[in-house]
Amino acid sequence: MSDLTGEVIDGRYQLTRVVAAGGMATIYAALDLRLDRQVAVKIMHPHLAQDEKFVERFIREAKAAASLSHPNIVSVLDQGWNQGGVPCVYIVMELVEGSTLREFLFEQGALGVERTLQLLMPVAGALAAAHALGIVHRDIKPENVLVSKEGRIKIADFGLARGALLGSTMTAESSVILGSVSYLSPEQVQRGIADARSDVYSLGIVMFELLTGEKPYKGEDPVQIAIRHVNERVPAPSTINPALPPEIDALVLRATDIDPDKRPRDCSIFLEEMRSISEQIDPRRRQLSLELDLPPAPIKQGGKDRTKTRRRTPVIERVKSNLGEPKKEGDVKREKTAETKRKSSQRIKRNRTIAAGLAVLIGTFIWYSFLGPGSKVVVPSLAGMSVKQATSELEDLGLSLQVGTEEFSEEVPDGKIIASDPAGGGRIAPTGTVKVTVSKGKERYDIPNLAGLTIDAAETALTKRKLLIGQSIEEFSSEVPKGYIIRTSPKVGEKVKRDTTVDLVISAGVEQISLSDYKGKSGEQALNELNDAGFEVKTNYVFNEDLPIGAVISQSPSTGQAPKGSTITLLVSKGSEFVFIPNLFGMAESKAVTTLKSLELKVAVKKVGTKKVKVVTNIAPKVGSKVKRGSTVTITVG
Repeated sequence: MSDLTGEVIDGRYQLTRVVAAGGMATIYAALDLRLDRQVAVKIMHPHLAQDEKFVERFIREAKAAASLSHPNIVSVLDQGWNQGGVPCVYIVMELVEGSTLREFLFEQGALGVERTLQLLMPVAGALAAAHALGIVHRDIKPENVLVSKEGRIKIADFGLARGALLGSTMTAESSVILGSVSYLSPEQVQRGIADARSDVYSLGIVMFELLTGEKPYKGEDPVQIAIRHVNERVPAPSTINPALPPEIDALVLRATDIDPDKRPRDCSIFLEEMRSISEQIDPRRRQLSLELDLPPAPIKQGGKDRTKTRRRTPVIERVKSNLGEPKKEGDVKREKTAETKRKSSQRIKRNRTIAAGLAVLIGTFIWYSFLGPGSKVVVPSLAGMSVKQATSELEDLGLSLQVGTEEFSEEVPDGKIIASDPAGGGRIAPTGTVKVTVSKGKERYDIPNLAGLTIDAAETALTKRKLLIGQSIEEFSSEVPKGYIIRTSPKVGEKVKRDTTVDLVISAGVEQISLSDYKGKSGEQALNELNDAGFEVKTNYVFNEDLPIGAVISQSPSTGQAPKGSTITLLVSKGSEFVFIPNLFGMAESKAVTTLKSLELKVAVKKVGTKKVKVVTNIAPKVGSKVKRGSTVTITVG
């Protein structure tokens, strides 16, 4: 997968750097542009995004982690399918800066008992929370345990998880293939089933590896390792690290017992047993599974109070009076007569002025009402009304309505009036007609279905709808012939404006991919490389005396080129068809039967004696005999 650093996913998550890359997905550190925070974005490889099973697994991972709220489980924040830019399926998670437990183990080597318990008790606590909800992880391994820079432990990758909350699961075959074989429980290898006890087994293997620095079973062939998990007991860690106490040996052996019924029933029990041993090492030690959440500090208000106090300034007003000298009696009479004449003259002038004004007003009124604008009807505003509403409004005024033109409008809804002539507030003669323009709504055209057409045919279809051809992008397709349209952007049926450009995705035909010859090579290597190349792989297993377990006997097609997405059939060796009779003397009947059946042998039991507890006293064929798988072995118990 090409590096997507710098891309913005779903218009929100800007990818800043690659954190990790695997066979299924690449994880990027990213900035959440909406909330301004650092997150991790897990993006599925494009060729897997075409596989419904892988997408289902990817979404199941998001649902599994999102259904859990625990400080030791990586939180899932979002999940979706990026439609704009680079198409991809993605999961948004909290960003854990640090390393995987695998990297930690590589740097530190084998760890002491106390440090091992410190690392694994948070893991067990997280799995206990999942088991309480009926969710089984099914892929516990050091690669899926994160150790932050602060020492926090987080479980990641719930892609193989199953449970009632998550719906259906992948097939047993694919689950075995996808799981990490070194940590798979016997029941997962044999029957493809898993429950909480399977997670206990895987965590027990991880504990073995942390205590010793080694996996319990080594080998280049994954199939061989898986068979050893089924047929052999995990050795005690003290066989590699003699300094380990017997309590640790007993804990690991109980967790990794071949019989699921003999293991702790879930990780809550396993956690209690770990705590018990931890307290034996240091009685004062008490493990806390959760951290204290502190409330955020209160925000301090800064700045000064800017409210100003209004000042009141008293105002003193002083009024001063000037007094004149008193007048004589004769002067007073003369002044009164003159004043009377003056007032009479003013009254006559005022009455004449009023009469002239009234005459002007009456004349103006007569002109306005019978000759001027007053003789016309005022047109009301009809904008936004339906034709029916406007007709009723005008009829009340003695006017009629005429629909003139119909026009598209981005603002006025379909069937509503855009404008009128005369416009609202204008005047029209009584019984006159108002012409209106009615909206046809927004001018929109449906994107036609162009799939399966040539570019020329598509251009003709778009032109009829007043749309334009945009970019043409080629894409490999196993379903659409070369040169024909796969899909459009915008999508079929989407309503768009006039002259919108429509981008076309054109088929480049079926992608042909070169095949390598895997004969004699590892079947797991062939499976991974073929899947990465985009092929479907069907694997058949047969006995073979010449090739080791897991080696490819043949493939079809063998070499050359094949269409991407086609099926490649691998014939893989199951190893020799013969097995050696193990030493079962003194073994309990049930255990002896189980051991022989695990070697694909049939068992016949002869019982002798009256002992309540019967053990094996004889074996036929004898111990060490080479027999064909499916043969019958007779054991005598007594």
